[in-house]
Amino acid sequence: MLTGTLAGTATGAHARPDGAPARPGGSVAPLALTEHIVNGTFTDGTAPWWGSANLSLAAVDGQLCTEVPGGLTNPWDASLGHNTIPLADGASYALSFRASTSAPVTVKANVQLNEDPYTTVLSRDVALDATAEEFGYEFTGTLDSDNGTLTFQLGGAAEAYTFCLDDVSLRSDAPTEPPPGGAEQLQNGDFADGTSGWYSYGTTSTQVTDGRLCSAVPGGLANPWDGGVGQNDVTLINGESYTLSFDASADPGATVRVAVQLGVDPYTSYFAEDITFGAEAQRIERTFTATADTEVAQVAFQVGGNAEAFTFCLDNASLLGGEEEPPYIPDTGPRIRVNQVGYLPTGPKNATLVTEATEALGWELTSAAGAVVASGRSTPRGVDQASAQNVHSIDFSGYRTAGTGYTLRADGETSHPFDISTDVWKQLRSDSLQFFYIQRSGIAIDGDLVGEEYARPAGHLGVAPNRGDTDVPCQPGVCDYRLDVRGGWYDAGDHGKYVVNGGIATYQLLNAFERTKTAPTAGGGAALGDGTLRLPERDNGVPDILDEARWELEFLLRMQVPAGEPLAGMAHHKMHDRNWTGLPLQPEDDPELRELHPPSTAATLNLAATAAQCARLYAPYDAAFAQRCRTAATTAYAAAKANPTRYASPQDGNGGGAYSDGDVTDEFYWAAAELYLSTGESSYLADLTASPHHTDDEVFAAHGFGWGSTAALGRLDLATVPSGLPAAERDRIRASVVAAADGYLATARGQAYGLPMPGTPGSYFWGANSNIINNAVVLATAFDLTGEATYRDGAVQGMDYIFGRNALNQSYVTGWGEKASENQHSRIFGNQYDESLPNPPAGSIAGGANASLDDPFAEQLLEGCAPMFCYVDDIASYATNEVAINWNSALAWIASFLADQGSAPTVPAGSGCRVSYVNHGAWAEGGGFTAQATITNTGTAPINGWTLSFAFHGDQKVREAWMAKVTQAGARVTARNESYNSRIMPGASQMFGFNATTAGGPNPSPALFTVNGVSCT
Repeated sequence: MLTGTLAGTATGAHARPDGAPARPGGSVAPLALTEHIVNGTFTDGTAPWWGSANLSLAAVDGQLCTEVPGGLTNPWDASLGHNTIPLADGASYALSFRASTSAPVTVKANVQLNEDPYTTVLSRDVALDATAEEFGYEFTGTLDSDNGTLTFQLGGAAEAYTFCLDDVSLRSDAPTEPPPGGAEQLQNGDFADGTSGWYSYGTTSTQVTDGRLCSAVPGGLANPWDGGVGQNDVTLINGESYTLSFDASADPGATVRVAVQLGVDPYTSYFAEDITFGAEAQRIERTFTATADTEVAQVAFQVGGNAEAFTFCLDNASLLGGEEEPPYIPDTGPRIRVNQVGYLPTGPKNATLVTEATEALGWELTSAAGAVVASGRSTPRGVDQASAQNVHSIDFSGYRTAGTGYTLRADGETSHPFDISTDVWKQLRSDSLQFFYIQRSGIAIDGDLVGEEYARPAGHLGVAPNRGDTDVPCQPGVCDYRLDVRGGWYDAGDHGKYVVNGGIATYQLLNAFERTKTAPTAGGGAALGDGTLRLPERDNGVPDILDEARWELEFLLRMQVPAGEPLAGMAHHKMHDRNWTGLPLQPEDDPELRELHPPSTAATLNLAATAAQCARLYAPYDAAFAQRCRTAATTAYAAAKANPTRYASPQDGNGGGAYSDGDVTDEFYWAAAELYLSTGESSYLADLTASPHHTDDEVFAAHGFGWGSTAALGRLDLATVPSGLPAAERDRIRASVVAAADGYLATARGQAYGLPMPGTPGSYFWGANSNIINNAVVLATAFDLTGEATYRDGAVQGMDYIFGRNALNQSYVTGWGEKASENQHSRIFGNQYDESLPNPPAGSIAGGANASLDDPFAEQLLEGCAPMFCYVDDIASYATNEVAINWNSALAWIASFLADQGSAPTVPAGSGCRVSYVNHGAWAEGGGFTAQATITNTGTAPINGWTLSFAFHGDQKVREAWMAKVTQAGARVTARNESYNSRIMPGASQMFGFNATTAGGPNPSPALFTVNGVSCT
């Protein structure tokens, strides 16, 4: 528990997208290059990019775009660019970017002096058209100046056109000089990156205004340390001299204690001074000598202890002294990268070899006993774009013998060990799903279920020092009511709860269960059934995955604006602490005020979509809850249509992530699809078919789907969930999924590490691991739809990257792999800072490599990294190493699929079957229907005794049956032969019929039938 001066780290609960230094031991690694472009992916708007007066710059769909007037005389008459480019004579530079224009035109890309005589170091004519292309140029510096610029000169075309730019990178090996007076120990001291790297607590708001960090401080705080802003994880060296400098003001006036101290108990002070500030900024500079060695000091501005409220503002903060951190060199282990967990016997088995060799090399697969069991030659792949390594591929798929402790040998290296087994992924399904119980809010976590190290009291139930979540107010000016929003899952490394992240995470758990009704390899859902997870709700007759998803669904329902209030039916976008808190901090110890943030259209549609899923999936288990979900879904959808442009503010990011989304057409499509599937109503069908996303192949983008791009969710469910769609339309939708899978297969074939994601820097962003997995989800769905093994193999191989077949030789899932992540960013799992706390539980996935380096720890440590090297397993790196529910939900979905591929049911020789299902329609008096199923033996051997199984997709319940013994558990129906019809000869058929009740709504025919455990056509 943190007391006194609160240690804190500003953290973004996930947002978005360059080489690593050479490693000892002879491995090949990229040069250490320095990136000179800020915001080259335009995820943070257009700053610091500039444009000439006749251009208006805008960030559009993650690109910088501008309208260029026609008829300009010279190229430089319309220009945009990026200043502060250091130029060094003899230094090596690499420029890359992606660009397009609405009409064919040639522009100039220049790197040049930004003052008279504007000497160019690089000048290239770039021919562009409407197809975005990637361009790359390497050049050598020819002059020395710290006033260089990268410009795109766009003038000279006869007609006006639109120019768009993305993924800009300009790197060099130009030497950098340490700042005068020693090394800089503070990050983002000019607040150019917002509040990144800085914490605040005890204030009512903290944000960057006019380039300064400003906090609103309430009056009446008893002690100086009862409120503050500052920065943690500062390194000090005993006996070294340090100079602390900054500009600060306090309006209308206040005394602030400025301290440099140990950031953990006992908060030993190395420097402290009480300074009185006024409304005008005052420059302060102080020098002190450190009296201890530490890497966890903090610079703290303690703002409590003043009678009256005031606003404290800070700028140009600097702590000079000590030493520069030595260059970070990741330990990448053996140069053969494998899936450190293992491979399926009948699945693909690939590895990547990092080597200087350009010709094929021999490889050997050895057993645990050291015997060579397979051998072959590698395939040279050249320099991999994502890792900047020269690599070879190794394919040993032909070896299928199960065993443990295999290793690969090549080029004098031996890989990490791995298994070949049908059960290699069996436990991952459970581990990845168990994460959600441990992440629950508002319930005590039972150590008897998950281990005593994870036991903790219920958090955020209003028990001191908590101040929520049972009676939570809105942010000032948002509403005048309070809501009980207990429950749900803590979203990520913080204690916030966000509807848009909860939405996709809930969807993926529900969809993993719904897949068991339609996928031939899913085993009828037995592995996801009741009693399969360690939950307090187990053995209640409900599949455990539905029990877990319901914990979040209940929270999502509570976030709906009550009837009678303004914006009734919409959903509040998020709920979290007013201020950022520090690490570690257990939920039950969080003292911050919790607040509801404004309702948003995106959150409302997430509620509508997931509640609609709930309505059909929970109907067989809890009809009242299913009806509650349906009511909430229809109400939310109507409210969203009435308020279609209420977007979450990108500035609302203090104390929790902003999760802003300025395009919700994808959420509208997803919600309409789920409501149509659950209700069958024509109005939802009309809305989804009118959506541009219904026929847009870009719903399956190269970089995958995620919380801000959800159209793919609707498309996947329309392809897999039985409905009243015309057969031709259903087939078109399914074909679009298969076509997307073909695209991901082509991408994977082009990647030396075999992942279904391009190798550009823009492909490695905040949480990209989940997007990589979501591309594998599309591949897996294509396999479920077609039965073609190439899609299954693509999904399986795509996961090799996650479990170690990557440049870092790093498994990103705790507890899975020889070298696995274990220090993910989390306030709950704070072992790296407090050894009495646990590491994240097995099955927790890290966000992964992020070329944008969106946190100060990663930015300082990894500057110049090749995209795949932009990751560090450290709790301080929230932009590369955070946990998150929507990342673990992707892992849980694919883990369930992988586990299902371990072993197929034994199909007796000569067997084959076909099932025809006929619904004879609703009874005249309503409330039910009569159906008949006919089993035809299409094989060459008799069927001696049969058991047919299928699942309903709503609230249907069998009432009575004839010519079979029919039972039902939840949605699943099992029919067993009578003594007189147990034998079905080749070409012959047996039928049975039943009456069933239903409360109404769609009643599609079941999608999957199995006879004696084998799927039928």
